[in-house]
Order: sequence, then structure tokens, then C-alpha cells
Amino acid sequence: MAEEGGAAESTGTVIVAGAANLAIAAAKLIAGLISGSSAMMSEAAHSLADTTTEVLLFTALRRGIQPADERHPFGYGKESYVWAFIAAVFTFVAGAGFSVTHGVTTIRSGEHSGDYTVSYVVLGVSFVLESISLTRAVRQVRASATRWRVTPARFLLVTPDTTIKAVFLEDSAALVGLLLAATGLGLAQATGDALWDGLASVAIGLLLLVAATTLARTNISLLVGRAATPRIRRMIVEELSGIPHVERIDTVLTMQLGPTDVLVAAKVDFADDASGAEIEEAADVAERRLRDRYAGIRYVFLDPTRRRG
Repeated sequence: MAEEGGAAESTGTVIVAGAANLAIAAAKLIAGLISGSSAMMSEAAHSLADTTTEVLLFTALRRGIQPADERHPFGYGKESYVWAFIAAVFTFVAGAGFSVTHGVTTIRSGEHSGDYTVSYVVLGVSFVLESISLTRAVRQVRASATRWRVTPARFLLVTPDTTIKAVFLEDSAALVGLLLAATGLGLAQATGDALWDGLASVAIGLLLLVAATTLARTNISLLVGRAATPRIRRMIVEELSGIPHVERIDTVLTMQLGPTDVLVAAKVDFADDASGAEIEEAADVAERRLRDRYAGIRYVFLDPTRRRG
């Protein structure tokens, strides 16, 4: 599901999310050091990991839009998935790893010192900033889903633009993480037992683990060479079947070359009496029709095939 202008919109979403996460990370770190809260330190690591992730996603967007050249005739779209995968791995190692380890240490030591008030203030401010970032991501997801006449959930599931998917998941996980941290702090303060603070930290780490795993799997699938959505494939078959001299479509293969580029290859049975010139014209018509119907289609290859049997 690629779309014109999507890259620019995703870049803006990533920049907003990165700026918000950087400010939040600094505030959480200060609050964690002052309060001695394991959950706050985990949240600081969470936001720092998210900030680094946004930098990697920005790199993915910039590298992925490089024009095709002799060494890379289909462009650099798949490089965006490499950087997005690295971002997911970083979230897994730096965010989830630190949070779980720090939480387990707090559970074992049972130590907590410092004032809780500053942590609550930072959590509240962070919730507002993360909500602003998530609102922008949700707005982009809904707009894209409306254009494609699918639900936002369906759009997130099938979109090849993993940057917007990453921002949406990270911001959603961040808001849940803030609630977990606040709950852990509240229970630790109420009971005087730092166990709850440590458990909140572990829960935040597991939350990051789920988000990182989801993003990693998505990017691996696209790196391997994921096909376009069934809806786009049906549209391709429909358009090819309506071209003059085309009698049957034997095979249609598609591959997502990047967030905005799709390759189409098809085995087409042309009429036996069609001349070479007519087949060439049909191929030109096919390319124009497919690109007019779906702007993301960049390459169309038709293989004239005899009728089987």
C-alpha cells in the first residue's frame, strides 16, 4: 500500500516523534536519578531507545528514496527495511534488555530511595507529549486507511511503510509503559515495597520486546520479498484481462521493492492471431493502465505465453 506523498508525511511523523522522545528521555533520566525508581530508569531507557530508533527510521526514509542506478536497477527501497530492522533490534537490546535487567535487580535488592513527586510530574508531562506524537501517527494511519478504504488496523497490518507502523507501535507502547511505571510507583509508595517498582520495570521491558519483535518480523518479511496485497493483485489481474488481444492471465507475481515501489511480472496468453506490434502495444497499454490505477507500480514485465494444454 504505497501512496504519493507518503514518504514526506512519514518523515514529518518520525521527526515529531523523535523530538518528543528526546525531550522525554532527558526528563525521565533526571527523574529516575532523583527518585531512585527502577521503573523511571527503565522508562528513560525506553525513550532513549525510541529516540535512537527515530534516527534510524529517518535514515531509512532518506536512504530508501535514492534513485535507481546501474548497480541497483530497482532502486534502494529495500534499504529502508534494513535500517528499520536495525531500529527494531536496537529497541530489543537497549530498551527491553535494560528494562528487564534493571527491574530484576530492583526486585532482588528491594531498594528504593528518593522523592516520588518528581517522577509523577515527569510521567504526566511525558504522557501529554507522547499523546501528541501518537495523535499525528494515528491521523496519518486513518487518512491512509480511508484512501485505501480499509480499516486502520488492516492498514497497519499490510502497509509496506514500516516507519509509520514503527512510530505508531512505539508511541502506543510508550503510553502503556507510562501507565505501568505510574502503577508501579504508586504501589511501591503505598506499600513501601520496591518489588512493585521492579515488576513495573520488567513489564515495560516485556512490552518493548513485543513491539520490537513485531517490527523485526515485518521488516524481515519485506526484505525477503513480500508480495503486494491480494487487493492490488486482483486489480492487476482485472486490468490485464481487459487489455485488447489478452485471452488469459496464467501467472501474476508481485514484489514490494520498497515503501512506495511495486514490481509486477505476469505470464500472459495473447491471441494467436495477434501480431508482434499488437503485443508490444498491449504491453505499453498494460503498463499505463496499471500505473494510472496504482501509482506505486514502477515496473511491469509481461511474458507472452502459449495456452497450456
